[in-house]
Amino acid sequence: MKATAKAHTNIALIKYWGKRDEALILPTNSSLSLTLDGFCTTTTVDFRADLTKDRFMLDDQPVEGEAYRRVTKFLDLVRQLAGKENLFADIHSKNDVPTAAGFASSASGFAALAAAGTKAIGLDLGNQELSRLTRQGSGSACRSIFGGFAEWEMGSETDGSDSFAVPVAPAEHWDIRVAAVVLSSTMKKVSSRAGMKRTVETSPFYSGWIDTIPQDLNEIKQAIHAKDFDKTGSIAEANCLKMHATTLAANPPFTYWHDTTIRVMQTVQEMRENGIPAYFTIDAGPNVKVLYLPENEKNIETKLRSIPGVSDVILSKPGQGISYI
Repeated sequence: MKATAKAHTNIALIKYWGKRDEALILPTNSSLSLTLDGFCTTTTVDFRADLTKDRFMLDDQPVEGEAYRRVTKFLDLVRQLAGKENLFADIHSKNDVPTAAGFASSASGFAALAAAGTKAIGLDLGNQELSRLTRQGSGSACRSIFGGFAEWEMGSETDGSDSFAVPVAPAEHWDIRVAAVVLSSTMKKVSSRAGMKRTVETSPFYSGWIDTIPQDLNEIKQAIHAKDFDKTGSIAEANCLKMHATTLAANPPFTYWHDTTIRVMQTVQEMRENGIPAYFTIDAGPNVKVLYLPENEKNIETKLRSIPGVSDVILSKPGQGISYI
């Protein structure tokens, strides 16, 4: 009972920030993302009758503690769904994403785990069912089930039955590019989960953030379908800044940005002023993702690499959804 699946990470253009239910990972707002081909996780799940507990290896190293607990807790959901609660697994993951540095490694990680785990145990789930299940491991992971642009619908049901991702446009729809500007591969001081919780509970800006989401979502979907780069980029950039503003007003306040983060943001804005269309977005970490079009790739990469404090620039195209190996 063995299967291997590959999933790519995604970058949210309309951010997910806050939960209405912590246990079921139900968001306070809908979100929209672009799956990237440059970052992925490949996971093999092997359910074996001779095991008395799950074993988890990440990049050939045994995993324990909170990371192990999250994985085995998620596999409990898979086992429960299959009616095989006493069957344990060997899990081997290879993660081509910097962990916990703002590149949503949990998105590709839990999407690959969900796909491999359900297939290995004999479940035959459609993408909507798989996305709903994946959400319970990591919220943003539910979007990585799909390639290209995907929207995670927040839903309204208390049991989470209507909270899952749906495709908006496939990877082939539009060759929009993303440069991941790597500033730091160190662990974050405030995790995404802790940051969300603190912001929801204490930030006076939070309600204002929530109020803007429906319009942002509606307008960016129109822009994506029309392949309107400036409108797509400007909405994504503004949405990102609004999200990060909520953290500055939290109690105690915090930010994921470094000084180099701000330098990258300023460089992107200067490029626009000089006629090079580019926009930034930033998740819960210091690293910046820059949206651009293929014809400007070389120029933009050169400018980003010249910024003091930038350690790498990784270029991505729109990526595909879940695949099985």
